[in-house]
Amino acid sequence: MSRKKVLVLGGTRGIGQQVVAQALQAGHEVTAFSRTADKIPVQDDRLHLVVGTVTDGSRLSEAIRGHDAVISALGQGMSLKADSLIQRSVPVIVSAMQAQRVRRLIFTSSLGVGDSVRDAPLFSRMMMRFLLKDIYADKIAGEALIRRSDLDWTLVQPPQLTNGPLTRKYRVGEHLELRGIPRISRADVAHFILSQLDDTTYVRKAALIAH
Repeated sequence: MSRKKVLVLGGTRGIGQQVVAQALQAGHEVTAFSRTADKIPVQDDRLHLVVGTVTDGSRLSEAIRGHDAVISALGQGMSLKADSLIQRSVPVIVSAMQAQRVRRLIFTSSLGVGDSVRDAPLFSRMMMRFLLKDIYADKIAGEALIRRSDLDWTLVQPPQLTNGPLTRKYRVGEHLELRGIPRISRADVAHFILSQLDDTTYVRKAALIAH
């Protein structure tokens, strides 16, 4: 894997935190951009912290300048309310990347968004339709905006996330046979995301990933 300059959105927790840690371990230069970036406990000469909100287009554009790729791990954590986070953020991200002529966007979404709803087991579809209805509506709208952009995007669609270890043993495809309650560790999702910095297999495609 060649070394890259990567900007990570939502790098203070969950998948984003794993992306930052694994990217540094792989030798990449990382910029973490978030409202609480200054609270990231990691210290590394190749880690740069930029405090800002994703909807601040000028600040985001300045932060993106000179990078090879943008990785988004934006999300609402355990909240059931989307607050239109993805719908509000995607147009700003796309515009800032276009302004800085940075084309590679790897965007974390979820199983069940877009065409992947056909791959989701029944219980997962019920959760999406009822308990997570607002979150999924926001993700669906955000994905649609990304798909209409001219960026070299990849949508990463994991199922239920765990804090399990990095195994490097997972399945990836535009479609997967999934049963029960499919899961994957945040560490393995981050591993796949970083593998896409050099891999063009899923450029302008969505990738399902599961154990």
